[in-house]
Amino acid sequence: MIRFVKVSKLYPNGIRALRNISLEIPAGSFTFLVGPSGSGKSTLIKLLFREELASEGEIWVLDKNIENMHRHDVPLLRQRTGVVFQDFKLLQQKTVWENVAFALEILGIAKAEQQKRIQGVLELTNMYHLKDFYPRQLSGGEQQRTSVARAIVNKPPVLLADEPTGNLDPDASWDIMKLLAKIGKTGTTVIISTHNYGIVDRMKRRTIKLDGGQVIADIPEGAWPHGS
Repeated sequence: MIRFVKVSKLYPNGIRALRNISLEIPAGSFTFLVGPSGSGKSTLIKLLFREELASEGEIWVLDKNIENMHRHDVPLLRQRTGVVFQDFKLLQQKTVWENVAFALEILGIAKAEQQKRIQGVLELTNMYHLKDFYPRQLSGGEQQRTSVARAIVNKPPVLLADEPTGNLDPDASWDIMKLLAKIGKTGTTVIISTHNYGIVDRMKRRTIKLDGGQVIADIPEGAWPHGS
């Protein structure tokens, strides 16, 4: 369960990104965050892995109030929270395999276990045949699939995706969404911020709509209205 309790975020420049947000996201669910630019979607995602801290309120992730979390415990939170970004954030000097392996190497996981996990996620993301390629040799969709593989190789119970299709064409965008849905079926809690209403309309999952830093609609799975 992920829970926001009266959460607000005020940046030092005076911008109030979130205003009194209270919501719950059940474990194993698949949720979209939508809204115009500046609505607070990305800030909400950043709060969940402590890239940012709330100004007010409580945020509960995996049964812990992460606002009160000691800084020494933040790396453990991030090990259990996979994150996918719009701009991929791949290491350009490393191959697909090496990019995914890097996430395990820093945890000191044994080589044999690394190889097993990496092969598994590269097969899941349909990137195993490109494992020796470098990011510059890949399409945008292939780079994002590599990013997804890296995010899930440590088997996190929570996967966050901040505008994961923002730099992709429609076909690649849909491929990424199908992949994220497949990951969600394994019991992973998936939260996606997006401005792509076409995909939201097509998938009809629970959709939380933000505007001006506030939740203005919380639409249950199957009820997302066409053309919203």
